[in-house]
Amino acid sequence: MGFGRKNNEEVVKEEVVIWDCVSETCKCWIRDNFKSSETPKCPICGSDMAQTTRELQVVNNNSIYSK
Repeated sequence: MGFGRKNNEEVVKEEVVIWDCVSETCKCWIRDNFKSSETPKCPICGSDMAQTTRELQVVNNNSIYSK
C-alpha cells in the first residue's frame, strides 16, 4: 500500500507572470506561458485581464512553438 509514502520530489516554486481577471465576481487567472493572445480576455466571463505575478509551482508549457 502506498498510503504512508512521502513524496520525495521537491516542489519547485518561483515568481511567475500571470494574467488576473479584473472582474470583481470572477476569480479566473492564467499563467503567461499558457495565454492564447498577447492581451487575453478572461475565458470564463470575457472581461479584460491584468498582468501581475504570483508565487507558483513551476509548470512548463511544451506546446509553445518557436516563431
